[in-house]
Amino acid sequence: MDALNIVKYIFLSLRPKQWPKNLLIFAALVFSKNLRNGFYDTETILGFIIFCIISGSIYIINDLVDKNKDKLNPKKAKRPIASGKLPVRYAIPAFLFFSISGIVAAFKLGSNFGLVVIIYFAIQILYTFVLKNIVILDIFVIAIGFVLRVVAGAAIIAVSISNWLLVCTLFLSLFLALGKRRFELIKLDKATGHRTALKEYNVQLLDQMITVVTSASIVAYSIYTLSPETIDKFKTKNLMYTIPFVLYGIFRYLYLIYQKEIGGAPEEILISDIPLIINILLYGFTVWLIIY
Repeated sequence: MDALNIVKYIFLSLRPKQWPKNLLIFAALVFSKNLRNGFYDTETILGFIIFCIISGSIYIINDLVDKNKDKLNPKKAKRPIASGKLPVRYAIPAFLFFSISGIVAAFKLGSNFGLVVIIYFAIQILYTFVLKNIVILDIFVIAIGFVLRVVAGAAIIAVSISNWLLVCTLFLSLFLALGKRRFELIKLDKATGHRTALKEYNVQLLDQMITVVTSASIVAYSIYTLSPETIDKFKTKNLMYTIPFVLYGIFRYLYLIYQKEIGGAPEEILISDIPLIINILLYGFTVWLIIY
């Protein structure tokens, strides 16, 4: 195998399509009113790159552990490690290189940020080897990963972030994780062979959980926009006018889950569904107008 192909398949094993998840790091920058601060912008961009490296290394070790199970999944079977295009003897050094480099770079950027990265890395390693097989806890670990991205962004620029915003992140990420589990349970042949925890789920249970977290997400975000803390911070009540965008985004995603029966790859849906993309852009533009 030539060096160029090795580099190519290592890069693909870092799953660059998943990197948009790390954009949550910018939440603290936006909602702390520091988006126009050039220094903070640069620091946060560096933090985003580091998180891509760390999360990428986790994907490599996850693919190594799940190599045999991934072969049962028509889509995952095409991944470099599962397909044999990236031999284990190259994948393991790649994991070590990116994980160690990412952690060192994180502490170089800031000790608090480095600590958050270490916590994220440790939880994801536990998830890869143990926690993903434990019912309910598996989806909570995924959600905590998203929350830690928001916390990491706040740690980079040393600002506090609203507890309600963290709660919103938790509920929304649980929603995405539950939608993914529902898709896997319905669409995959021999689903429990792909993911052990699926043995403990059924569609009715997942539907009830989705109902809970979607309702909680809307309520939590509404409280965040109307809380005295938020109004004092932004000197306006107008953030409440972003609630319809959140409602539409959730309803649109529910439509895609239940009517189109998709949801197995949230990161792809969020960057491929045109109505969702337009909604996200309009939300971002409205937040910009209100805050800045």
